[in-house]
Amino acid sequence: MATFILIHGSWHGGWCFDEVKALLAVEGYHVITPDLPGMGGDEEVLAAVTLQGWADFVADLCRNAPERPVVLAGHSRGGLVISQAAETAPEAIDALVYICAMMLPSGMSRGEFKQLEGPNESFDALISPTPGGHGTVITGERPGEVFAQMGDPATVAAAMQRLVAEPHGPRSQPLQLTAERFGSLARTYIECTEDKAIPLASQREMQALLPGARIEQLWADHSPFFSRPVTLARMLIDAIPGDTSGMSDQG
Repeated sequence: MATFILIHGSWHGGWCFDEVKALLAVEGYHVITPDLPGMGGDEEVLAAVTLQGWADFVADLCRNAPERPVVLAGHSRGGLVISQAAETAPEAIDALVYICAMMLPSGMSRGEFKQLEGPNESFDALISPTPGGHGTVITGERPGEVFAQMGDPATVAAAMQRLVAEPHGPRSQPLQLTAERFGSLARTYIECTEDKAIPLASQREMQALLPGARIEQLWADHSPFFSRPVTLARMLIDAIPGDTSGMSDQG
């Protein structure tokens, strides 16, 4: 059975995939949902985090996956990480999945894409720098209304309490990708149509900047692992190269 490695986005941790992980595990798949190193750390720890460091961490997970094929998926900022990990270890990965995620071309950083996007006032108002400036935290009111407005209110409220400091470095560092390595892997992009954090227009702008992905659409907010876990799990299974088994209970 395939191995899924699911990489969380900014301020989150591997815990955000708990329900999706359980659904995939019931089907017999191996599922790895790590916390990226340095998340929630002090200023010194946050300052030491780099995009390539995260990519190396994830590439090692892929190399040591219990079974092939390996499907590497990233949510939101996690898209940067899976792209750079794919460049680092393409031989250890069989498919990439971007879940309303940053899918950017070589030479571009998240910060540079933000300049192309323009302001997103409701999202931008949630974010504050850490005291030393090496990261950001969520301090705005009612972040669940931006991150997860379609989810169960109690689940979302609990999740928002678990958000931690996000290192600034990976956001400012451009991707370094090649057609021979990163470009050799199959990609799926899962659009989330009701996303308020990375709006659909931004998701489609990234698809235009880096064409070639298979596009799937999901009626969901920025947190489909809360609002549409069954459908998200099925879409991940559908991304397995050559797999036609699907889920036994599609819900």
